[in-house]
Amino acid sequence: MPFPGVDYLLFDSQLTPRELLVRQTARRFVDERVSPIVRDCYRDAVFPRHLVTEMAELGFLGANLGPESEPYGCAAIKNVEYGFIMQELERGDSGIRSFASVQGSLVMYPILQYGSEEQKSHWLPRLQAGKAIGCFGLTEPDFGSNPAGMRTRAERDGAHWVLNGEKTWITNGSIADLAIVWARTPEGIQGFLIERGTPGFSASEIHDKWSMRASVTSSLSMVDCRVPSSAALPGAKGLKSALACLTQARFGIGWGVIGAAMDCYETARAYTVTRKQFDDRPIASHQLVQEKLANMITEITKAQLLALHCGRLKDAGRLDAAHVSMLKRNNATMAIECARTSRDLLGANGITGEYPIMRHLSNLETVRTYEGTDHIHALVIGERVTGISAYR
Repeated sequence: MPFPGVDYLLFDSQLTPRELLVRQTARRFVDERVSPIVRDCYRDAVFPRHLVTEMAELGFLGANLGPESEPYGCAAIKNVEYGFIMQELERGDSGIRSFASVQGSLVMYPILQYGSEEQKSHWLPRLQAGKAIGCFGLTEPDFGSNPAGMRTRAERDGAHWVLNGEKTWITNGSIADLAIVWARTPEGIQGFLIERGTPGFSASEIHDKWSMRASVTSSLSMVDCRVPSSAALPGAKGLKSALACLTQARFGIGWGVIGAAMDCYETARAYTVTRKQFDDRPIASHQLVQEKLANMITEITKAQLLALHCGRLKDAGRLDAAHVSMLKRNNATMAIECARTSRDLLGANGITGEYPIMRHLSNLETVRTYEGTDHIHALVIGERVTGISAYR
């Protein structure tokens, strides 16, 4: 029987020809454009910005925003197809997937859902084409898992809003042409569009990271930042609007981490069937090694099926935030455990840059934390099954 790769349970038999084509397109892009350079990008802490235009040309940015996004140039593909794009991009590197996820789910999605027609017409075509880069400012230095405690304020001043506050751990922040910033107003939490160069607004890159090194991470500062009333997203009122954006992003993460796990697993499997020890037999012939490989492919397969079912539910309009919490929590945990097991199987070689294991492992430490930690998602699931909130 031939080696089944990561399709142990004939997963591909459940996919449509179009889904397979989208996955293959994204896979080819990663193999040809990402994989050859990502090790150096990670080592040098450089985001490969030239790939933005290439991803845009392939329709990856804002790809799953639905038929209403088509007039603005978006691909409007189904959510399972989008999931495979996220999977393949993260098979290359979490930082590459993170860029596409933020651009589509955290920037384009709120503009499409909550923006005015003027805002949509101005920004969505540019963001879809990669001619503008966006970021999403919700997390603050003192408030991550508790966004309701945000201290950023926006006050009306005639026909303007004046914002003061800080945001941190913002993907794309210092390269963004547009920031979607959430602030507390006298009427409640509101989303605002702030363009690069607006007086009182600044972004600074966070350096010395040991994770997501091929991604730009920044802090945002608003000091008497004055924007016109038209900069407010008219429909983005209340924390639920911001959290709905996070749900969109978490869906992509739940798919993306499968790609990182796949790359770790395939690296470990190939290594163990060629590495020989003791009686000059491949270490894959040893029971303990086979048990580790069996555990990894089993967990990857379960994650694939969970992601596929969530994608089908989302396409049917039946996926809700609590479902996405299970997807993100389970699959991120699965991926980081696969990375750790793969590192173990490669021994000392597993820590070298010759192999992608430590890069994925370091990245996944961040991915498991952002867009809701595994603990927060456990509480979301817990509330769903008990009917009791345990957040306080």
